[in-house]
Amino acid sequence: MKKIVTMILSISLLVSATLYAGHVLAAEESNPSQTITRSGSQATVKGSAEYFTGNVRIDPLFPVNDPANYTGAYVTFEPGARSAWHTHPAGQRLIVTEGVGLLQEWGGPAQEIRAGDVIWCPPGVKHWHGASPATEMTHIALTGVLDGQNVEWLEKVSDEQYDLNQPLTARQENIVTIAAFTAAGDLPKLEHALNEGLDAGLTVNEIKEILVQMYAYAGFPRALNGINTFMAVMEEREEKGIKDETGKEASPLPADKSSVELGTEIQTELIGAPAAGGYITFAPAIDEFLKGHLFGDIFGRDNLDFQSRELATIAALANMSGVNSQLESHFKIGFNTGLTEAQMKRLISVLEVEVGKKEADNAHKVLDKVLSNKAD
Repeated sequence: MKKIVTMILSISLLVSATLYAGHVLAAEESNPSQTITRSGSQATVKGSAEYFTGNVRIDPLFPVNDPANYTGAYVTFEPGARSAWHTHPAGQRLIVTEGVGLLQEWGGPAQEIRAGDVIWCPPGVKHWHGASPATEMTHIALTGVLDGQNVEWLEKVSDEQYDLNQPLTARQENIVTIAAFTAAGDLPKLEHALNEGLDAGLTVNEIKEILVQMYAYAGFPRALNGINTFMAVMEEREEKGIKDETGKEASPLPADKSSVELGTEIQTELIGAPAAGGYITFAPAIDEFLKGHLFGDIFGRDNLDFQSRELATIAALANMSGVNSQLESHFKIGFNTGLTEAQMKRLISVLEVEVGKKEADNAHKVLDKVLSNKAD
């Protein structure tokens, strides 16, 4: 998207600033043979602050050339960057080549766009496009030209408009990466995710809680490794003079209920009905441990809400092999906590960018199954 908007702006509105394009055009018009414009031979242009929010880089590909009455450019948006609202008098086609972005038509919801997606914007449709909050996005923009014009710029997209269209907050996205890297045992990436999580507003106690919860899904060794990594991160930040918010401590568990009783209530609330059959009948001991320890002792702690806990659980399971049945169950529980389809898809997009395509593709497959069953 970055490339589309930038290209259109720099080539169509700022033709005088791209003298090289004029030379290319003249050469193409006078030479009936094919023309090669070498990579790197045209100057990169920074997206104007008048028409873009954030850092946008435009790499021109070619100017308009009769009878090919359209321009081309690579546009790259850094995380959070986006175009202003605008229209194209002759339409525009975008081809997303890298990253994850957002596109919104006036009056409609924002839609996520990812590498490989192709977008057609008809003439006169008011819209904007840009990167997601945490991910850079690049697209090729092929923009039609009518009467010498290929774009009409309108008002800028406000922070409020942009934030309303984010399926997950930066804080939630960092819960996803912290849980995923803890479950995978990828400590260098976990260290980076922990710093980003603190910078995004997660409190120290919230991150501790995520790491503690991970032992129920990824085991004690990886949870302890995660906690030790977090200790080192905190020491380094303190040495740099960074003061992070400690956050809320968990309240005492109810004195009038056993952990099994509390856990049964929480599990029933999350699942939407009392759990029955299957492993409960075959191995009642594990059911008691599950209710008493996972849902009672861990999920019963109130310094991390249920949505955050499910984001962490889904991210961890998605980064583990052979647990698709549990991943499916927790997608369902996530919906029961109020997480939306858009948020689930955004979670998977974060996994694709930060963890890997294989893990994201598998999570997409499981989520599609859940969504299909919901529709039946």
